[in-house]
Amino acid sequence: MTTDGAVDLMRAAMIAAAKVAGPMVFVALVVGLLIGILQAATQVNEASVSFVTKLIAVGATTVALGSWTLNQLVDYTARTLGSIANVIR
Repeated sequence: MTTDGAVDLMRAAMIAAAKVAGPMVFVALVVGLLIGILQAATQVNEASVSFVTKLIAVGATTVALGSWTLNQLVDYTARTLGSIANVIR
C-alpha cells in the first residue's frame, strides 16, 4: 500500500463521517442555540430542558434522514471493499 492510497482511504472515511454526522450535529447546534436564547430570555436555567429538546430534535432528524444515511454508509463500504485490490498492490 502506498502513502497516497492510505491518504485516499482516510480522506474518504472522513468525508463519509462528515456526511453522516453533519446533519445531526447541525440540528443539535441550532436547537441548542435557540433553546439557550429562550432560556436566557426567560431565566429558566434547567439543563434537562436543553438536553431533552436536542435529543428529540436529533432523533427526529435521524428518523427523517435514516434511509439517506444508510445509503451513504452502504456506498462508502462498497467503494472501500471494491478498492481492496488496488490497496493490496
